[in-house]
Amino acid sequence: MQLHNSGVTEGLQRYWLPFTANRYFKQNPKLLASAKGAYFTMTDGRKLFDCLSGLWCCPLGHGHPHIAEALKRQAESLDYSTAFQISNPVTLSFAARVSAMAPAGLGQVFFTNSGSESVDTAIKIAVGYHRVRGEGQRFRIIGRERGYHGVGIGGISVGGMVANRKMFAPLMMPGVDHLPHTYSHADMAFSRGQPTWGAHLADDLERLVALHDAATIAAVIVEPMAGSTGVVVPPVGYLEKLRQICTKHGILLIFDEVICGFGRLGENFGAQRLNVTPDLLTFAKGVTNGTIPMGGVLATNEIYDAFMSGQDEAVEFFHGYTYSGHPMACAAGHATLDIMEKDGLIARARALEPVLENGIHQLKGTPGVRDIRNFGLAAAVELEPFEGRPGLRGLRVFERALDKGLLLRFSGDTIAMGPPFISTEAEIKNMCATLGDVIAAVTSPD
Repeated sequence: MQLHNSGVTEGLQRYWLPFTANRYFKQNPKLLASAKGAYFTMTDGRKLFDCLSGLWCCPLGHGHPHIAEALKRQAESLDYSTAFQISNPVTLSFAARVSAMAPAGLGQVFFTNSGSESVDTAIKIAVGYHRVRGEGQRFRIIGRERGYHGVGIGGISVGGMVANRKMFAPLMMPGVDHLPHTYSHADMAFSRGQPTWGAHLADDLERLVALHDAATIAAVIVEPMAGSTGVVVPPVGYLEKLRQICTKHGILLIFDEVICGFGRLGENFGAQRLNVTPDLLTFAKGVTNGTIPMGGVLATNEIYDAFMSGQDEAVEFFHGYTYSGHPMACAAGHATLDIMEKDGLIARARALEPVLENGIHQLKGTPGVRDIRNFGLAAAVELEPFEGRPGLRGLRVFERALDKGLLLRFSGDTIAMGPPFISTEAEIKNMCATLGDVIAAVTSPD
């Protein structure tokens, strides 16, 4: 493709892209020019269905006028509010609104700017909670293999994706251990919704308790549905067991709902869909429909109250961000929730779930397809890797799909899908059918 703008040409050499093979990208640049509804348009004119709602963060699609107008009004009235020792009405009202959507008991909101910051905040709250209660020896955090909890030092320490961890091993938090992941190809391949095998894997937490002593463990953190590792769905009964074991030993349970929250699983939060309530819950992404960075942590009233001791004028929790509760982000959040409520989009996501499930499972038997998984309005197709070249098949499918009108998300040889809630049944069926055609056409690494 030709790049006509000299600034873009120079920028192509200067911009260090995240989670991207930069050398390959700069030889084969792919640029988006605009977005509207459920579609992106590339600078070369190709129109692409947004198969993953941006990066799981644009469930309402793109360019919604209500969000644009809300941001304009907010910028004209209060574009920034000092975050420390003072607040503002839009932030306070948004905190009330988010907490009202949360599972019962999670009545306190601490705002951040991303999922990574939310995870690090939740870890600090968990450790601090035990300390203010006189149990400062509780410092260990238990994560899970294949877990993704952002890219902060805390997040990669408790996370379990090897590629995100191996370069930074000297920086890892001490006192972290990991539960086994919950995926077994032999026992749950081509599952529809929650697999029936695997609840027993939660019992490994008892092994870690015996190894480390429960009195040293502050929290367990898991994604209700693990999205970034390729839509790994919790087995029936697994999260319930984790909740029971944590409660038994006085360990806090943290749900990372950066992907699951705000409707992706057909309820406000995954905790409500799965009927398991954590002590802390992280969110981000869909809360502002991806228009302004924002995240947060929901905490139980009990956790919040534990910090509220000592002199009234003393700072209880030495943590926060310049942009915590940013009024522009809160305005975008209000507008996002307005649209979700007015248009019934969380219920719509639930109604579209069987459409995606049936469409994606039609790909079973396609040459190169190793597994298919789905839950909520999310699915993944795992591909057989080309011998000696892992990840190349996924890349080739991604590239060919661009010519067929799909913007996919691939991680290694797994294709993940989480279409916008505004998608039509026909668009989802077409996405699945087109993906099947693309996979069938990619038969070699060349």
